Amino acid sequence: MHANDWLQFALFLGILAAITKPMGRYLCQVLDPDGKTCLDPALRPVERLTYRLMGVKSGEEQDWKGYTLAMLLFSLVGIVFTYAILRLQHILPMNPQGLPALSPALAFNTAVSFTTNTNWQSYGGESTMSYFSQMVGLTFHNFVSAATGIGIAAALVRGIARHTTNALGNFWVDLVRCTYYLLLPICVAFAVFLVSQGMIQNFKSYDTAQMLEPQTVQVESTNDAGETVTESSVVNTQTIAQGPMASQAAIKMLGTNGGGFVNVNAAHPYENPTPFANFIQMLSIFAIGSGLTWYLGKSTGNQAHGWSVWAAMMVLFTCGTLACWWAEAAGNPIHHALGVAAADGNFEGKEVRFGIFNSSLFAVVTTSASCGAVNAMHDSFTAIGGLIPLFMMELGEVVIGGVGAGLYGMIVFVVLAVFIAGLMVGRTPEYLGKKINAFEVKMAMLALLVLTLTILGFTAWASVSGWGLAGLNNAGPHGFTEILYAYSSATANNGSAFGGLTANPSSGDPHYNVTLGIAMLVGRFLMIVPILALAGSLVKKKVSPPGPGTFPVSGGTFTILLIGTVLLIGALNFLPALALGPIVEHFLMHGGNLF
Repeated sequence: MHANDWLQFALFLGILAAITKPMGRYLCQVLDPDGKTCLDPALRPVERLTYRLMGVKSGEEQDWKGYTLAMLLFSLVGIVFTYAILRLQHILPMNPQGLPALSPALAFNTAVSFTTNTNWQSYGGESTMSYFSQMVGLTFHNFVSAATGIGIAAALVRGIARHTTNALGNFWVDLVRCTYYLLLPICVAFAVFLVSQGMIQNFKSYDTAQMLEPQTVQVESTNDAGETVTESSVVNTQTIAQGPMASQAAIKMLGTNGGGFVNVNAAHPYENPTPFANFIQMLSIFAIGSGLTWYLGKSTGNQAHGWSVWAAMMVLFTCGTLACWWAEAAGNPIHHALGVAAADGNFEGKEVRFGIFNSSLFAVVTTSASCGAVNAMHDSFTAIGGLIPLFMMELGEVVIGGVGAGLYGMIVFVVLAVFIAGLMVGRTPEYLGKKINAFEVKMAMLALLVLTLTILGFTAWASVSGWGLAGLNNAGPHGFTEILYAYSSATANNGSAFGGLTANPSSGDPHYNVTLGIAMLVGRFLMIVPILALAGSLVKKKVSPPGPGTFPVSGGTFTILLIGTVLLIGALNFLPALALGPIVEHFLMHGGNLF
């Protein structure tokens, strides 16, 4: 843990704090249908034309049921649209490698994954997806799924800020304005920056390079009797992927999507070419989610509340980063016994150009937000180092979280924290002047409990099933963690993988692809629907003036209560499963056992 790493961490937090208010101001302009932006002269005509083509009356707002129905129908059409592209990839244009169509199970998994802003990948991008599939099927969803999340957050904030009405905004207007005024212009500039750092952006066919040192590898094949046999094969060439990477990398980070153009994601020198690009990509993951906390404070007329929510997020993020960084810097005691210096830390699965600190920071950033991009393999982290990204997802990814998803997830915890505070002082809970009754608490708990049921339920099933165990590359508690991580990632709409699980086996077994797809749908939509119902209930309520017994939702006391609520629910739900995985693995590692 070197001084320059501490300096970089302080710089990261400082820049993030500095851009939070400007981003929040701009979000206020974008999320107001009548808001004025500097892009209006160029984009207002395009926006109006889009509404006419869609048949949308931009001046008409929807109640929570109308907003929810529009969001669900749009998402359903998106899944079918992408599924069709992936199944017909072999006959569609822009496929210079002649890549075949995806299997039904993999196409379902991928279509659901990108529609839900999860971007879990049961495939290697450069060996599976054509340029058409990458750009039209996947990158399209990177924009609209992010815009959908921001719109849901805006609808919930409107439900808190408005009173005695049913109107939560218009889903189609939020979708269009977030895409046109926020995501597209920033991503154009971001992609140009990434190209300047060495990231490629082209439509060339893949290149082939002659290897200086041929390698002998073992490959599986089927003999004449239909038996699977292992044969030696000499590899003396390497395929170098090409394609439109910068355009996809920009939105995968800014929109907290995370789906990589190539299999190893941001660990690849094309997708993450320099330490400077790495730093800016980490900032971009947090930028919009951080700005939304300022938008919350501004919209509700209580800026201190917005900053208190931001502070709670930053405390959790800082603690997670320090714990992960410490574990990776400490390294493996078994390696130390073999003569590896403790100061060297754990470099397994990490890029030398990023090192331990940047790998640890990236891991916590990408799992605190629902991004899922990785610049190191989490499967190679120490037990505690791997526990932190896993636990960040299981908290509901409310530490900044996905664009929009992090804010509305944290507001669920705010409602529960206010409810707990009301019980402690013996009065009706109240949030920004609105009474919190049984319905609001039920919706908040439903949004959280359905995620727990999916993560633990699917993990338990896979852990005792032949198809679940067949996908493991590690035994013991580490193998259990691989399964737990996969379903936590899918349900939390994160998309990062532990790195040791084969979810799309060569045998074609569809269990992982289908169950992970279901987990993504549950994690996205069975959380959004109760949250929009919560917004619909709050927006109808009258606002009561604060009294002497009103619990303040800003300041240190509230921030501590909010942190405690997040940790308590996360610990109670997942601590037993974590004890069976990374926690017991940590103690076994110190006892001389590896898995």
